[in-house]
Amino acid sequence: MTRSPLSALRAAARATALMGAIALPSLPSWAADLPAGMAPAVKTGTAAATSPITAIDAATVIAAPPPASSATGTAWSPSWIAPPQALWSGDFALPTLVPFQFRDQTVRQSLRLSVGGERLRVEFSNEYGSTPLRIDAATVARPAAAAEAGAGIIADSLRTLRFGGATSVAVPPGARVVSDPVDLPVRALERLSISLYLPGPVAPSTFHWEGRDTAYVAAGRHVADTVWPDGGETMSPRVFLAGVRVERRGPPATVVTIGDSITDGNGSTPGADRRWPDRLAEWLAPRGVAVLNAGISGGRLLSDGMGPSALARLQRDVLGQPGIRAVIVLLGTNDIGYPQGPFSPDETPMTAERLIAGLRLLIEQSHAANVRVIGGTIPPNEQSLAGTPFEGHHSAAKDRVRQDVNRWIRTSGAFDGVVDVDALLRDPKRPSRLASAWDSGDHLHPGDAGYAAMADAIDLARLLGE
Repeated sequence: MTRSPLSALRAAARATALMGAIALPSLPSWAADLPAGMAPAVKTGTAAATSPITAIDAATVIAAPPPASSATGTAWSPSWIAPPQALWSGDFALPTLVPFQFRDQTVRQSLRLSVGGERLRVEFSNEYGSTPLRIDAATVARPAAAAEAGAGIIADSLRTLRFGGATSVAVPPGARVVSDPVDLPVRALERLSISLYLPGPVAPSTFHWEGRDTAYVAAGRHVADTVWPDGGETMSPRVFLAGVRVERRGPPATVVTIGDSITDGNGSTPGADRRWPDRLAEWLAPRGVAVLNAGISGGRLLSDGMGPSALARLQRDVLGQPGIRAVIVLLGTNDIGYPQGPFSPDETPMTAERLIAGLRLLIEQSHAANVRVIGGTIPPNEQSLAGTPFEGHHSAAKDRVRQDVNRWIRTSGAFDGVVDVDALLRDPKRPSRLASAWDSGDHLHPGDAGYAAMADAIDLARLLGE
């Protein structure tokens, strides 16, 4: 991926996008040992000198930087997560996009790691299941490189997942399971394919709706197939797959992004890893810092939406992550937009005071756990989803609440840093709308360019407290 030229609009917006920007210190000592062309660029203030991909080539990057002199041994670091959601009923406004059940079927799902390591573990979740989740076989492998390969995998990378030495496992209702360590060295930003055979019948009761990737489903047992069988089906959500951990030298260092569909990547190119947390992972990979995307489409701060509220899942998805150093919070769009709209027509309208109180609670809980909190202002969304059955997310009254909350985020000093996403993405001629350069087309979600701009506006030094 190469960095596209900045337009005059972006240059003007970026100048005010991050409050309190400070310069980064010099590169970490291990950067001097990287091969030529792999040294990460130093971001000064909010501007970046080069693309993060030129700083860390996904095809050649080392598994992990040498540890600091004070670090000894290895530790398990989270490298990727998909926050579990409960399957909703048919009376909700949006379809689940998953089959009614799995029976004698194999599911193959792909993902991109943030940091690499010498070994890995895969985590599966049955948190919302009412019966045991039976996985009769599971594997991990590197996907075939050719685009036409579809769900194909590289044969010599194929590894069987074991659970307490067994190749099958029954995950109790409400529980998670982590595989035994797998001897498969992986690089930062490398993609993996995870396959699981489900004898079933089992409902996809625990899933992640906004996969932004293609999952493949085929009848029968195909976890070790290097070429995917013809005649299968595809889907976009993830099922049962909750995380990947890697074994690295030194203690883990982790950043979590928590938000709604804008963090989950709605509007970005599927399968291309173009969400803003993906771009942030590219910036932080040379530092050995994991980036975990805890966005849930339809997510809210105060109330459950298409998943648990951010306050309800803060411990699970953020504070409980090994090595957690900072969280970036971008929430409020759905807290304001849902009430009196198609998703929650009878709900009392949100107020700025309630939303601010919720943000304060999130900040206090995070600070009590010694976690830095970076706040993102709520982007504009006038005309959002116009002409669709979901029109009504925006109104003049709702926008006044958004602006009041944003004013507090910018000026309160409650956060450890602020990324002014609103100032970055808005149309200067109509600030209540997304600028066309950043709009995915639905006037609610940014596209690839907008997400890249959001990640590039983050001051890494302020984020990490350096």
